[in-house]
Amino acid sequence: MRTKSGDIEDRERLVKLEELILELQELSEGGAIIVVEGRKDMRSLRLLGINGEIRLASQQPLLEFTDMLSKHKNGIIILTDWDSKGGLMARKITQHLSNYGILPDTVIRSKLRSLSKKRIKDIESLYNYTSKMRFEINGMLEF
Repeated sequence: MRTKSGDIEDRERLVKLEELILELQELSEGGAIIVVEGRKDMRSLRLLGINGEIRLASQQPLLEFTDMLSKHKNGIIILTDWDSKGGLMARKITQHLSNYGILPDTVIRSKLRSLSKKRIKDIESLYNYTSKMRFEINGMLEF
């Protein structure tokens, strides 16, 4: 059985998750590119209503990928998984982009990681996790 403080914590976590999702939607609609690892990550973001440009970091060599990203002027958001491979990929992309004078957004990734509290480890699971929380707390799937 859950305690009331657990319910409040979950409710606050859901509110913060929804705020981050809305921020991602706005940034994406404003032209930012979102970088993910795989197609399932992309699908999860699409289901969350993020309709802008999403690029897969795993589809070409990292130097070529970051060279392509460096030509983009509307912001880059890195949303790799929170496992060691995803962390390494985020650091390498950030490092390569910094050579072009570009600092991608990794803060949203960090916030998502923190909010998921080891319940999920990747962007692929974000849609299901958020939907489950919405249902448990509000009795509904959408926000």
